[in-house]
Amino acid sequence: MKLREFRQDALRVLGNIFLTGLVTVLCKTLRITFVNRSAVEALENKSKNYVLAFWHGTMLLPWYLNRKKNFTALISKSKDGDLLAKILKHWKYEVVRGSSSTGGNVALGIMVDYAKNKASIAITPDGPRGPVHKMKAGAVITAKKSGLPLVLCGIGIKKKRALHSWDSFEIPAPFTKVKVIFSDPVYLGEKLGYDETSNIISESEAKLNDLQSEAGKFERNTL
Repeated sequence: MKLREFRQDALRVLGNIFLTGLVTVLCKTLRITFVNRSAVEALENKSKNYVLAFWHGTMLLPWYLNRKKNFTALISKSKDGDLLAKILKHWKYEVVRGSSSTGGNVALGIMVDYAKNKASIAITPDGPRGPVHKMKAGAVITAKKSGLPLVLCGIGIKKKRALHSWDSFEIPAPFTKVKVIFSDPVYLGEKLGYDETSNIISESEAKLNDLQSEAGKFERNTL
């Protein structure tokens, strides 16, 4: 085994031991402002489930915010996915392993089954390999086939570290300000044709990018 591979495996072992607790503590320190949270609360107050979509690079906080809420998550079969799956299971998610490149169709079918059987669904629609901020079909198709509304979520972080990864994965600084913006629920008819569905995917991508841009705006005099 090459030294680089050994180091990577060693870091993953350490991550398995410590990462869940560290991430939980970090998220508890964040000062979060919500915009249009009432749209989601209206669904949850009526015990209505939904499909929640957020970009891969911003996923840390949405995963945390929806812990212990009867969510099912779609996670890739990669080694990094192993770490995320461990965290999400600790946060009481049902975890489905698969992606657009490996096990995608099977995983999507399982997600639809969960959605039809009283579970909300969380998806990063540009994951697991990008292109960044380009929406793949999974979130929209799951909402369409299950009858659940689609809710988009933009995440802005005041102070953060962006990793040198394809998605510029964002790690918030402790105690920093965070803005979370939800869209209104989007309802899709199960009988929508291919062209109509494609249009909704494009519109959802544009809307999520708008939400992400708006969430990233902070007043200059705020810390």
